[in-house]
Amino acid sequence: MTKRPMYLQHVNVYVRNVERSKKWYEELLGLHVYEYRPGWAAFLSADQEQSHEVALMQLGDDAPLQSKGQVGLNHMAWRLESLDDLKEFYGRIKAQGQPIERIIDHGISLGIYLRDPDGNGVEVFYEMPRAEWPVDYNIFTREKTGTGRFPGPWDAEIGRSDSPARRPAAAE
Repeated sequence: MTKRPMYLQHVNVYVRNVERSKKWYEELLGLHVYEYRPGWAAFLSADQEQSHEVALMQLGDDAPLQSKGQVGLNHMAWRLESLDDLKEFYGRIKAQGQPIERIIDHGISLGIYLRDPDGNGVEVFYEMPRAEWPVDYNIFTREKTGTGRFPGPWDAEIGRSDSPARRPAAAE
């Protein structure tokens, strides 16, 4: 293959109410709105050098919600620069009373999984620099990467055996 994509530029997500969803992505994630068309769409980005990283497209209040386990987008992931940034973000999630679906230590990264107002999956995560990964292959195999590299305020949520954060890897 001579050419390949540079990176994933954006995802386009259907929502019932674009105003409600735009507000959630702005207030919780801190995304910048480049364009908002009431009743139709919002184009938002964390990287202000990009036109948009997520487009929210309104379908209407009667649009069916996705079902658990249906084929389609599982979640979009927003990377934070440092573990301290993830700790600060975790505090913001808690302060706003946003439910956390699960928190997973992937060995090379720690992800906090949420749902937007329409149930779309959203992950905020920190990933170790590539030079610090313990292996070059099977990077999500916990037996090879280990866990416990990301201590923080979420420790109790990961450590409880009844916590959704303890779901098996297949559920990720």
